Amino acid sequence: MPDYARELQHGGRVAGVDEVGRGPLAGPVVAAAVMFESGVPRRLAALLDDSKKLSPPARLRAYAALRAARGAHVAVAAASVAEIARLNILHAAFLAMRRAVARLPCVPDMVLVDGNAAPDFGCPVECVVGGDGECLSIAAASIVAKVTRDRLMERLSRRWPAYGWERNAGYATAAHRDALHRAGATPHHRDAFGTVRQLALDLAARQDSGLGATS
Repeated sequence: MPDYARELQHGGRVAGVDEVGRGPLAGPVVAAAVMFESGVPRRLAALLDDSKKLSPPARLRAYAALRAARGAHVAVAAASVAEIARLNILHAAFLAMRRAVARLPCVPDMVLVDGNAAPDFGCPVECVVGGDGECLSIAAASIVAKVTRDRLMERLSRRWPAYGWERNAGYATAAHRDALHRAGATPHHRDAFGTVRQLALDLAARQDSGLGATS
């Protein structure tokens, strides 16, 4: 379980940063930054963990508690599909991280980032591999980013229902790939990704041969 030891070790204003959405075939990459003014209340800390380890109801409870907690500063930002295409997915994720930190009410004295690489935030930064399972501020950021992006993809799915984004959040499930194969890509798909590009080529080839999609 994550704790607050690393944040206390650094002292001052410490923000945890994490992102979600590097792997999907569709949708933006979303980052969150969370900074606690004076530690994490015990009841809140008990709700926080790596978002991937939490069930959807547990994530929602933790998210609501974070949003309601006094002294918890939460900021969220994204990089669009167009920015992913222009920058590549790594640098788009870095852009979303920088935007999230910039939306905090003040510049942190230290930023803790989940993973082994980080952008320049204009302040000291430390990369923590597996940080969402080690540092409470990063775990909090992972939850906020995950819930925010899942809700965004659910909203997009109402306009583009064929792809099941309310269930797969844009990841390459069999149903999502099948929908791409049948219906082609939307403006929210990452055309630069190999899977999207290949399925689009397959669809174009079928249409050119007179075997186009029937849906």
